[in-house]
Order: sequence, then C-alpha cells, then structure tokens
Amino acid sequence: MIFTTKIKISLIILLTIFIIGTIGFHLIEGWSLVDSFYVCIATLSTVGYGDFVPETTAGKFFAVSVIIFGVGMMFYTLVLLAETFIEGRLSLLLGRGKLEKIIEKMSDHYIICGGGRIGFLICRELMAEKIPCLIIDNNPEVTQKAQEEGFIYCKGDATQDKVLLAAGIKRAKGIVCVLPSDAENLYVILTAKELNQKIYIMARSEEEESERRLLRAGADKVMSPYTLGGVRMAMAILRPAMLDFIEITTNRQSLELRMEEISICPNSPFISKTLEDSGIRKRFGLIIVAVKKDSGKMIFNPMANYVIEEGDRLISMGEDENVKKFAQSCLA
Repeated sequence: MIFTTKIKISLIILLTIFIIGTIGFHLIEGWSLVDSFYVCIATLSTVGYGDFVPETTAGKFFAVSVIIFGVGMMFYTLVLLAETFIEGRLSLLLGRGKLEKIIEKMSDHYIICGGGRIGFLICRELMAEKIPCLIIDNNPEVTQKAQEEGFIYCKGDATQDKVLLAAGIKRAKGIVCVLPSDAENLYVILTAKELNQKIYIMARSEEEESERRLLRAGADKVMSPYTLGGVRMAMAILRPAMLDFIEITTNRQSLELRMEEISICPNSPFISKTLEDSGIRKRFGLIIVAVKKDSGKMIFNPMANYVIEEGDRLISMGEDENVKKFAQSCLA
C-alpha cells in the first residue's frame, strides 16, 4: 500500500516534468510540440540521439535542469515499480504456498463454496465458534476480502474436482453450497458425494422447485434465504414478541439467553440418566427444549423421565455462561 502511494506521487511528478520540459523546449527553442516532446523523452531516458540540440544559452540551462530533476525521478520511478512488482510477486507466491500447507493439514473442516454475503456470514459464524473452514471462490476481489478478514481460502471454481480436492474435501466434515445458481450448487453436490460419500452437504436454493432436485442429488439440508427472510418478516408483523425471543436466544452477542445444541459424547456422565436425575436444571439452570436423536427424530419438550442416550443432541436454553459449563461437563 505504501509503495502504491509512492508510485502514484512519483508518476505525477514525472508527468509534470514531461509537460514542463515539452512546453519549455517549445517556447525557448521554438521547436514544435512533437519535437519538443521527443527531445524531452530522449533526454530523460539518457538516450541523447543528438539530432535536436539546444542552441540558445537559456535552452542549454533548461536542458541541464531537465536532466538533473528528470533523470533522477525517472530512475526512482522505475526502481519503485520493479521493487513493488517483485515484492508483490514474492508475497503472492509465499502466501499461496503457506495457504496450501495450512489446507493440507486441515481435517473435519467445512468448505464454503461461494464467497458472497451468505458465504462470508457462514464463515464468520464458524470462525467465531473456532470451527475450521475455508472459502472457495474464483473472484480475485472475494479472495482479497477473505485474506483481509483472515479467512482461509482456495482460489478456483468449486464445480471442478481438482479444486475440491485441493480444498481437502476427502478430509472435510461438511460442505456448504452457496454459489449464485442452483445448477452450480447441484453440480457441486454431485461432485462432493462422488469424492466423499460421508460428507454432510448443505445447499442454498434460489427456486422453490430446485429444493427437491438438490435433496435428490445428495444434499442433507436445503435452505432458501428468501423463504427464511419472508417468514421472519411475517413473524415480525404477526408475532413480534416471539421473534424477539428467537433473536435473543440465537444472537451470539446476547447476554440474556442463549440456545445451543449440545451433543452427548460416548464418555459423557449424563448417559443413561433421566433429565431429572442428571441435574441439568438444578446445576446449570438450563431448560432442555428438545432432543434430536441419531435417527433424526426430534422430541420436543421432553419429559423429566426421558433417559439421555449416547449421540443425543440436547437443545438447551439458558444463560451463556451456564450453557458453556454444561457443554464442557458433557465432555468430561
């Protein structure tokens, strides 16, 4: 950035010297503007063909001034350009090599295909939870923005096998398809399932009729931002209090309540205990809103005698600090 500013200033000064030199030779020696510009270029480039030589004393002194100020500025500008190019090229090569090494070491990560607004929002949320992820996009502006935000990125077309392989799809836990068109997302889903049959796939759909196709292609979850946005806006009109409650419990910055999905690991002390005996309510002050089984079945508002099993995902609601303590105790 510093070099860019210096180059702009030096180019402006150099252009000013060219203009002054051309006009000066034209007025002092009486040469045409074309001949004067030609002499100025020949002088500053130190070529000096000798076909045009100042004849007047004023012209000679003026030529000396142009040489003193112009030649130095010319070489200074060329050095800056060369230095900027070499440094930028080296940074690009070194940065690319560093990124490739980081991606090679990644596992159980999420691949975000498409660096639009939704892609960046997803990546920010995952990064906030310290979940490894990377963005795939072939737009230089997107990759530049990803670099500025400190995201890991892979430049390329997500619909190509080699790009997905370079992003470590065989080691990835999940892939999120948020490319501009449903056709592109469909192609990525098919390719991802071919390269990694166990990978979890979430996709965005633009059209309502595309949802079924994306699911049939292998997507585990398909969501439409427009549908979700419309439902949320309608809820703000019809049930504003309910929407406020949802926003409070799902907002990361909320200090009041937080709703979190907590998995019961194989070594969790809560396995084979009822909700009442587990002491979750008494010890952590949490409410278990629902339980999602490994089979995908959802149990809403489970009874106190519900027996917790390995693999259960408890949808817990309470104060942020208590939710964190409960999550840590599940891993004990």
